[in-house]
Amino acid sequence: MPSGSMQRFLVGGAVRDRLLGLPVQDRDFVVVGASPQEMVALGYTPVGKDFPVFLHPTTHEEHALARTERKTAPGYRGFTFHAAADVTLEQDLARRDLTINAMAQAEDGTLVDPFDGQHDLQQGILRHVSTAFLEDPVRILRLARFAARFTRFTVAPETAALMRTMVENGEVDALVPERVWQEFSRGLMEAMPSRMLEVLHDCGALARMLPMLEPVWTLTGGVRGHSVLAALDASAGAGAALPVRLAILLQAAGTTPTDTAAIDAVCARLKVPGDCRDLAVMTGREREALRTGPGLATGAVALLERCDALRKPARFHQMLEALALALAGQFSSASPPIARWRAVLEAARSVDAGSVAKHVAQASPGQPQRINDAVRAARVAAVMPVCDQQAH
Repeated sequence: MPSGSMQRFLVGGAVRDRLLGLPVQDRDFVVVGASPQEMVALGYTPVGKDFPVFLHPTTHEEHALARTERKTAPGYRGFTFHAAADVTLEQDLARRDLTINAMAQAEDGTLVDPFDGQHDLQQGILRHVSTAFLEDPVRILRLARFAARFTRFTVAPETAALMRTMVENGEVDALVPERVWQEFSRGLMEAMPSRMLEVLHDCGALARMLPMLEPVWTLTGGVRGHSVLAALDASAGAGAALPVRLAILLQAAGTTPTDTAAIDAVCARLKVPGDCRDLAVMTGREREALRTGPGLATGAVALLERCDALRKPARFHQMLEALALALAGQFSSASPPIARWRAVLEAARSVDAGSVAKHVAQASPGQPQRINDAVRAARVAAVMPVCDQQAH
């Protein structure tokens, strides 16, 4: 940066994580005392749509001009921004969500901490910077996500009260599904996703955004009630993929353990991506059959076909993983039902469908149904030893 009034500061998560001794993933900067024209003249590339953000000419790290914001309409989009050379660093930090995210570091290493974020970091407190927190409902989701990431942190009582006020005022009703899913899915991938759900439940946001998930707190038994939270955290400990974690959570939706309509409703409400939705619905639909084991060979092959497991074996294995984690108190991933289903799939996949089809086509040309029947029969014969082993 050139000399004079223009200064840049490392801000937000990079400062927080550095103080926590954690790896810094992304570095964001705030520039004070500069205009957009000066940034372009220095070789920065403008990329911001709503306010001036620029990419550094060599590192491509984001540099935003210091700015203030003013609430103009409900929801997280209802803001106007003011970015100018006279906006101070403290004014920029004041608009941020939590004190632990409202710290900056000068280029000489000096920490700028006008809201005692370092103290809250040391004490493990998630505290809002100012009552401006009230203006953006996304901040409820972000705080809940941070609770899932920083598992020793607690929500400051005054911040918890502020979030309840936001819910009562209907601010969360203005959130669009895509924004909710963006934060919610990131929270599911944190170290203890149950804490995100607990924070959202405690402030009333979960009931407003995803009422189908309230059974997590009102029902018990099986994968439902509080046990689903333990299973969800176990999935995080196992490093499970996002579709697996969501499938575990959504087994607690609805009025019955296999209420796929309720699972579908949650996915539709959040506009969940297809891979996550398909696994969650399939797990709910097949849960009881999977937990009892393959049974008859014909039924086992039919289940594989319903799940498209022969074309998508990885997804089938994800379903078994979700089931094993969800029912961890009843059996493990190495237990007979799960192990037998894995063996059933491998046995069915060992059948050379192309060879069977070619043989039938030569013997009965022009009869595709005979090919399908012959391939299915070969797969039933292949999985029969696995199913017979269960019977004995």
